[in-house]
Amino acid sequence: MQELMSVAAITGALAIGAMSPGPTFVVVARTAAGVSRSHGFMTALGSGLGAGVFALLALLGLHAVLAAVPMAFWVLKIGGGCYLLYLAYQILRHARAPLAFDGKSGKKRGLTKTLLFGLLTQLANPKTAIVFAGVFSALLPAQISPWMYAVLPLCAFTVDTLWYLLVAFALSAEKPRQTYLRAKTAIDRTAGFVMTALGLKLLLGNS
Repeated sequence: MQELMSVAAITGALAIGAMSPGPTFVVVARTAAGVSRSHGFMTALGSGLGAGVFALLALLGLHAVLAAVPMAFWVLKIGGGCYLLYLAYQILRHARAPLAFDGKSGKKRGLTKTLLFGLLTQLANPKTAIVFAGVFSALLPAQISPWMYAVLPLCAFTVDTLWYLLVAFALSAEKPRQTYLRAKTAIDRTAGFVMTALGLKLLLGNS
């Protein structure tokens, strides 16, 4: 019973965390509104896979590893921050490029590459890993059963994927899509600046 309650509490905490705006939200929203619903869904799926990876790492003691080897966290911060700045550069670079929903623009990146893009975006933020590790450390019992190594990553994957599928579905509807097209340059520049701020915060933050 205690283990089931722990799974429920962790799932609830991860659901709240998934709804907090961050790099993944920017990428999923922009992909869904600017490319296609299918691409938005694949980005959401990639993000969910990343959440599952973080959950498994947290179960395996990621927090203890990062605490014992500070250089590992530093490397993750630098790598993640640089990747977010790269995404920001790409968004800003193409902010003024027009999009036409004739089925051609989405072919620039296949669905498999879009899934990997979502996965890398999720994995690029090591602070997400710290959040997972903290939640698991606080809510897991001292001893856990083997089945939790499968169930908790699955719960993390499901919660994250469902949330971003909802985001992708809502923002790929015709009205939000047309709004995006009309204001694409301004929206993309805003998204690029947000991504830049997130990358710089990750690189320059003290923790």
